[in-house]
Amino acid sequence: MSPDSGDAKLSDPTVITPADIDPGYNWDRAIPAPGHTGVDFEERINFRRLHDYRLARSRMALRNSGLGSLLCFDNNNIRYITSTAIGEWSRDKVARYALLAGNADPHLWDFGSAAAHHRLHSPQMQQGCCHAGMLGLRGTVPPDAGLMKAAAEEIKAMLVEIGVADMPVGVDIVEPPMLFALQKVGLEIRDGQQVMLDAREIKNIDEITLLNQAAAMVDGVYQMIYEELKPGVRESDIVAMANKYLYEHGSDDVEAINAISGDRCIPHPHNFTDRIVRPGDQAFFDIIQAYMGYRTCYYRTFNVGKATDSQRDAYKKAREWIDASISLVKPGMTTDQIAKVWPKAEEFGCANEMEAFALQFGHGIGVALHERPIISRLCSFEHPSEIKEGMVFALETYCPASDGFSAARIEEEVVVTADGARIITLFPADELPISNPY
Repeated sequence: MSPDSGDAKLSDPTVITPADIDPGYNWDRAIPAPGHTGVDFEERINFRRLHDYRLARSRMALRNSGLGSLLCFDNNNIRYITSTAIGEWSRDKVARYALLAGNADPHLWDFGSAAAHHRLHSPQMQQGCCHAGMLGLRGTVPPDAGLMKAAAEEIKAMLVEIGVADMPVGVDIVEPPMLFALQKVGLEIRDGQQVMLDAREIKNIDEITLLNQAAAMVDGVYQMIYEELKPGVRESDIVAMANKYLYEHGSDDVEAINAISGDRCIPHPHNFTDRIVRPGDQAFFDIIQAYMGYRTCYYRTFNVGKATDSQRDAYKKAREWIDASISLVKPGMTTDQIAKVWPKAEEFGCANEMEAFALQFGHGIGVALHERPIISRLCSFEHPSEIKEGMVFALETYCPASDGFSAARIEEEVVVTADGARIITLFPADELPISNPY
């Protein structure tokens, strides 16, 4: 299909598989973290290969699902299928949507003039497939205005032309009035998020390199925190410095930074405040950010100036738990076996596994913070899943100290290779780091 064609159907219906466009990687070498610029003397990220791989994975997952099409409102899925992005402000607006149907090229409806921008600057999208669209901005334009009705009718007409209107449509997230509008035009709606999670499960070398580059940026943040964490600094000061560092070093989205210190360590509040750091505090941080859309989830724990025996003991246990889980990571392993090496909720002070969720935890990471696999005592025993080569996920542990208020938190991101786990979060964490010791 030529780049300037507006035909909705592919001239060649042959489906390209991900293996056709993924060269694999020589795991005898280090995973690259090549920096933020392109150069003429070495290949770094091959973005066209990345575009083709993600679309091929999406087509394969759709073909295996029994659905005729996927209609995506989730920005992560839209980026994965179309390799387009606009401002982070759009993440919670449910304003953009993309359609992948049959063997046709993906269609994108974007916010106003963004569609025209894509037609100029996004050659991976066919010219006739980028449309301006607007559904209501989370109801601020009410459904009675007819925007959702018109969109549903347009989507139905496309599905009829492509020949898949009589097959179910997979939808990931959707506003209820839009769901009703799709059903009203006679479309059968099913869960499409599981299909897209299938697609995003295995990363190619370009994705792994981007994830490694993102982790390298956070390595630098932790060096900065190690130097700046001292009595008198506030949790919010560290968050501000980390944001500045990340955006200056190429981040396209600092999604969240947890900064927890002193008496706030138990229970884990998953936030930050303006609390002033004091001598002897145990403090832990999580840096959640994205480079080229690929995210990090990367905890580290420090002590300020000095550490007590109970704080060191908590850190040692958290390290032992995470090392035990990393040692099990290999293709063919199952998530229940990994979760089994972590302590039960009651063993570290939680009432039950629901309350302890995400403290001893594993989760896939990619264009979203949480992808497959999910590893937890809450759900992995009843519904285990297989670890596969090419997955990238984070493993994290948490151990309260016996003093009743300190706690240690460690997280490592790993790439699953044929021989086991390759760790890409490299700021030293084998032993408890002491910032500005005295």
